[in-house]
Amino acid sequence: MKSNQVTIKDIARELGISPSTVSRALKDHPDISQDTKNLVNNLATKLNYRPNIIALSLRSQKSNVIGVIIPEIAHYFFSSVICGIEEVANENGYSVMISQSSEDYKKEVAACDAFYNGIIDGLLVSVTKETEDYAHFHKLEEEGIPIVFFDRIVEEIPSDRVIIDDFVGAYQATEHLIIQGRRKIVHFEGPQNRLIGQNRLNGYLKAMSDNGVVIDRSLLIPCDNFHSAIIETQRLIDSKIKFDSIFTVNDFTAAGAIKVLQKNGLKVPNDVSVVGFGDDLTAEMLDPALTTVKQPGFEMGRKAMEMLIKRIKQNKPEPQRTEILKTCLVVRDSSKIR
Repeated sequence: MKSNQVTIKDIARELGISPSTVSRALKDHPDISQDTKNLVNNLATKLNYRPNIIALSLRSQKSNVIGVIIPEIAHYFFSSVICGIEEVANENGYSVMISQSSEDYKKEVAACDAFYNGIIDGLLVSVTKETEDYAHFHKLEEEGIPIVFFDRIVEEIPSDRVIIDDFVGAYQATEHLIIQGRRKIVHFEGPQNRLIGQNRLNGYLKAMSDNGVVIDRSLLIPCDNFHSAIIETQRLIDSKIKFDSIFTVNDFTAAGAIKVLQKNGLKVPNDVSVVGFGDDLTAEMLDPALTTVKQPGFEMGRKAMEMLIKRIKQNKPEPQRTEILKTCLVVRDSSKIR
């Protein structure tokens, strides 16, 4: 092993303990036993480990600060997640620093760099739609900073995660439309490079298959925001493709679809039923009110923060956990056939 390649993660692997334990042992943290400190420091010397002096000096003491990176603060779901995070953080004496990536990979990397050079005990992250390189997260892990992913996770990194049961939620939404007599069901799908988009698509496909409905691939359309829904719904209408309902990957997309349907003289739900996903505040404000899948954002924030605190305080490595939260279908007027 070359000396300039040695990281905290390497030392942890050699000793069979967690990177966070190694990091705290090197900083002479009082929660770590003297025997563990001796093992870590002896191996660090043997391997010629050289820490990042600037980062180490900034993190030389426990800060009780948690970093959070989210795609959009204005999004109701993410704001409710933050409320859950902050409640648990306050209960346990932690402060929260929030950074918004605005669905921009470069901003996400910059946020990680800022946290790396700052003072945080752990990081909570929901990644951008376009994130496919994870070096910025590996860098934090190698310095012993635990990470918990929520909602949009990184499968390639073995870490704690909190996710929604997107498959079941999408299945319930699609089956509801089928029970209402719909067969030509459009799915405005999310990015397929993220598990969340894959699971919602797969839930739709399974519900169609289980109920004997022929799957028309022309009705599967990449579209996951209000503005793209305006374009894609109008394109559907202009193309004369037959459809009787739309299941969207989120509520903002559903709002765009309803706007265009009504602009073209189509009645919701009599002509076209619409179902969203998320139960955003806008769902009840729409006319007709939107049938949607409720996802527990506040509970997700609480669970993610609880998992992170547990990971910060652990003295020996424990298996990574994935917490899957249940959804429920909220039926409103946008899908009920009169």
